[in-house]
Amino acid sequence: MRTVLTSIEQEYRRYKTLAEAATAQLIDDQLHEPAAGDGNTVAALMAHLGGNLASRFTDFLTTDGEKPWREREEEFARSALAREEIIRRWDRGWNALFGTLRNLDDGDMHRTVIIGGTPLTVAAALQRSLAHTAYHVGQIVLLARGHKGEEWTFLSIPPRESESYDASPTLEKALDHVGRLKEERERG
Repeated sequence: MRTVLTSIEQEYRRYKTLAEAATAQLIDDQLHEPAAGDGNTVAALMAHLGGNLASRFTDFLTTDGEKPWREREEEFARSALAREEIIRRWDRGWNALFGTLRNLDDGDMHRTVIIGGTPLTVAAALQRSLAHTAYHVGQIVLLARGHKGEEWTFLSIPPRESESYDASPTLEKALDHVGRLKEERERG
């Protein structure tokens, strides 16, 4: 049975979609613009999440989630990686996560995994990872919105539109934004 895991996977997919809808609105240079001061860039946050997910979910049940091949400090380093490479690293992590989730069932939630030498139940490891993912996706969305300013396309209910939304509620349309923004970018 996969009731709990299906719910967790849907949340991960929602956060992935929100981040991708936000970054689809950015031009390549904006992926590398830091937050105020000396903050992270969207590219660094995407590299970090991709590296984190790849490390945690590669051989999830059988090896420590903090892999020796992971270069965490490098994930946050300023770089001029092309969008395609950023997305490749991002997708690598998400593919590891979704591949692992596909092979679990709710009965696995009480099994023990190790992350950074610390034993956790699968349930605790997934909750921790989902919270970490949500935290960084929120940063990505906030950074992207700041970079776009008035040109930002809202990913959920735009300001001053709550009343019309409440009259005819729908789910967030981030996936629609991703498709539309990719089409706009391809058209030039």
